[in-house]
Parts: sequence; C-alpha cells; structure tokens
Amino acid sequence: MGQRNLALLAATLVSVIYGVTFTVAKDVMPQYVAPFGFIFLRVGGSAILFWLAWILAPKEKIDRADWLRIAAAALFGVALNMLTFFKGLSLTSPISAAVIMVTTPIIVLVLSAIILREKMRKRKAFGILLGLAGTAFLILYGKSAAQAPNAMLGNLLVFINAVSYGLYLILVKKLMHRYNAFTFVKWVYTFGFLMVLPFGWYEFTAIDWPVMPTDIFLKMLFVVAISTFLTYLLNLWSMKALSPSTVAVFIYLQPLFATLFAIGLGKDHLTLTKIVSAVLIFGGVYLVTHKNRRPENP
Repeated sequence: MGQRNLALLAATLVSVIYGVTFTVAKDVMPQYVAPFGFIFLRVGGSAILFWLAWILAPKEKIDRADWLRIAAAALFGVALNMLTFFKGLSLTSPISAAVIMVTTPIIVLVLSAIILREKMRKRKAFGILLGLAGTAFLILYGKSAAQAPNAMLGNLLVFINAVSYGLYLILVKKLMHRYNAFTFVKWVYTFGFLMVLPFGWYEFTAIDWPVMPTDIFLKMLFVVAISTFLTYLLNLWSMKALSPSTVAVFIYLQPLFATLFAIGLGKDHLTLTKIVSAVLIFGGVYLVTHKNRRPENP
C-alpha cells in the first residue's frame, strides 16, 4: 500500500474516531462526569501527552510576537471550542451535534472573507446561506432522543463551538508554518488548560471515582488518548501526503459514522428534521467547497 493510500486510511480513521467520540462522550456526560470536568480531564491529559511527545521533537524558541497569537489559538481552539462542544453535547443528541459540526468549512469561508478579505463568489455565498439555514432549522426544531434534555441550547452551543474552531484554523495558519507541530501544540494545550481550569476544577473534584464503572473510565481514557492525542498525530501524518483541503473533506464523514454508531447502539434515532437539516447543510458545504473546472465569467 502506497504512502498516499496509507494517508487516506489515516484520515478516514480520524473521521471514524471522531464519529465514535460523539456517542462515547455522551455516555460519560453528565451522569458520571459533568461537561466542564470532562474538559478539564481531556485538556489536562492531552497537554501531558503532547509535552511527553515534544521530548522527541526538535527544540525551538517561540518568537515574542507569536505568544499572543498562540494564546488566542488556545482560547478558540481549546478552551471555548471544547467547553461549548461538551456542554452542548451533554444537552443535545450525537447525530445533531455531528451534523452541525459539518458547518465548519462554511464558517471558515465566512471568517476568511471578513478577516482575510478573501473574495467570495455568488455560488459560495448561496452555499453559506443554505448551510446556515440547515443549521438554524436543526437548532430551532431539532428535538431529539431522551438523551437530549435541551436540544435547542445544546445545538446552539455546538454551533458556537464550530465558529470558535473556524477562528482557530485562521489563527494557526501562519504559526503552523513557523514551528514544529509539537512545539506549537504543547503550548496551545498548556494555555488552554489554564483557561479551562477555573471552569472545570469544581466539576473535576466532584467526580465520584470509587463508584465509576470500568467501562466509563475506559471511555474517558479513549477521549483523551485516542480522540485528542492520536487523532492529532494521524492528521499530521496524513497531511504529509495529502493537501490540507483533502484532509478537511474527511470532516464530512463524521456525521455518517456518528449516525451509524449512535443508531447501532440505540443512543439516538433519525428524524425528518435531522434529515432535512443534513441535506441543507451538505448542499451548502458542497457549493462552498466544490471547485469549478472552468473559471466563472466576471
């Protein structure tokens, strides 16, 4: 198997892991661990793993001018991103959360047009409106399974998470070219941990470890070691043989795997609202990401 095929396999595996994570994390929250307490564990545990991995990586010094950008990346890529996602996931269903996450490419395009002043074609603008319409429809009317105590608020928080992650992708664009990935990410997760500490410490100390079932403990370990640390390494490895845009396309597989896994375990079910929302969002994403074979007329 060639290097490109292995890279494609790695990118697919990342999507499978993320798809599984929606249901795995849902099993842990909020019955055994409150959302912010789970974030405390995820960010803190991942920070330790990234520092350990950095020992084997080339040593670099961060320029003073880049520290503020790294702190901002930690805010939008770790703290706000994860706090809103896990809190939102605890209130909504795995399928709804996975569908809303697909809006990330649309959000990145909007933010790029606003922040980086990139030009936007009419087709992409229509795709943005279509995708956002699907998201709004799911947020407002996406009532779900019994595991979704407040689907509207949960869906809104997951959408805020997607916006936050879109900002993160724009912020790290320059940093990823200046530094080794481990040099960069260890500081992002360190700052991110300091940011989530005030929110997660109380819920972390409230965890009743003696009564926690073994399978729940293993699922928490899965989120830290597999869903965070391993997926980042697989993405790094796949991007050596694939373009970033190709790797990004694999985000569209997450709702598929999340849906199959959630329905297979009886954790969620499909509804007409979710199907209509998914069609609108995927249609919008297609219009935003599809490249014309011929240039458009001015």
